[in-house]
Amino acid sequence: MAEAKKKIALISGANKGIGLETARQLGKLGVTVILGARDLGRGEAAVAELKKDGVDAVAVKFDVVDAADIQAAVDKIEAEYGVLDILVNNAGMSTESLGGNSTTTVSEDDLRKTFETNFFAVINVTNAFLPLLEKSEAGRIVNVSSILASLTLHALPGSPIYDAKMFAYDSSKTALNAYTVHLAHALKDTKIKVNSAHPGWVKTDLGTDAAPMDVVDGAKTEVTLATLPEDGPTGGYFHLGETLPGRYFVLFSGWYRGMIF
Repeated sequence: MAEAKKKIALISGANKGIGLETARQLGKLGVTVILGARDLGRGEAAVAELKKDGVDAVAVKFDVVDAADIQAAVDKIEAEYGVLDILVNNAGMSTESLGGNSTTTVSEDDLRKTFETNFFAVINVTNAFLPLLEKSEAGRIVNVSSILASLTLHALPGSPIYDAKMFAYDSSKTALNAYTVHLAHALKDTKIKVNSAHPGWVKTDLGTDAAPMDVVDGAKTEVTLATLPEDGPTGGYFHLGETLPGRYFVLFSGWYRGMIF
């Protein structure tokens, strides 16, 4: 029997945190993972770490706001693999402090920088890789969002995020969710599925050490959406198997109340 062809995944912002753990978990499932990192040296150090766990991994210099980096990554993956099965748009940034309301204080420059990375770069990266994803037998796109993208929960007094309004970050992730819905519709007649993931409040540089979740659990939603079966959902917004905000809020509001995501 012929050996099944290994799937190829590209993960942006993958040299640390949730991106690195997503790479580790996908790699342990037999996926070849390509770690996108702004600093190639850090990416290669992360690859060395993954290889100790038996993961088939390589690093590429990949600043998501750099058009030259995006094209170079496309060219490399096309030349070496000819296909991309999984794209995890994990890279993200925020200039705002957790908590409070920055709507009237955030600068235009910070707004633009945040949207450039969290929204526009995702569109540019995805469009660049769509021809390779279309060659996959089961292309999967995972856009890493946040519960802070939920307008429903932001507008609901008493919700776990009601008093946590980082305007630039939150609105960039809301826009990202809109992109997920629209892209999923545009690709509905293909084998590609597109979904948004809320990892949870995770101990990372962005989430801080105050977060209740470790990266191992934070990566699970991304990995699940990256490996959906043919009958899996598309155009959704998920955390650990639950659809946001809906039932997730009902089930977990007691635990999360007062916390920031």
